[in-house]
Amino acid sequence: MQDAGNGLGYFFLGLGVGAVVGMLFSPRSGTATRNYLQTKTREGADYLKQQGHDLVDGATETIERGKQKLRNQVNNLSEAVDAGRQAYRETVETRFANSKT
Repeated sequence: MQDAGNGLGYFFLGLGVGAVVGMLFSPRSGTATRNYLQTKTREGADYLKQQGHDLVDGATETIERGKQKLRNQVNNLSEAVDAGRQAYRETVETRFANSKT
């Protein structure tokens, strides 16, 4: 997880450096440059927001699949325990019936 934090930090550092360099060498007027930067900032924020939503959706799906697998395993275990109990009862009943004769 620490790598993701570092990557995000480098992203913002690059964003800042790019913005400064872009302003210094821009052939546009100050107003046009500010509008361009505002547009790109909004696009970047929207992109990050969408990536966050995608990450949450993916994590939610993964958690739900894990829960379903766990429920299936619990059901399988429960069925195995019930089958074992039934087999034990049948064995005990058979031995008890055989011991009476």
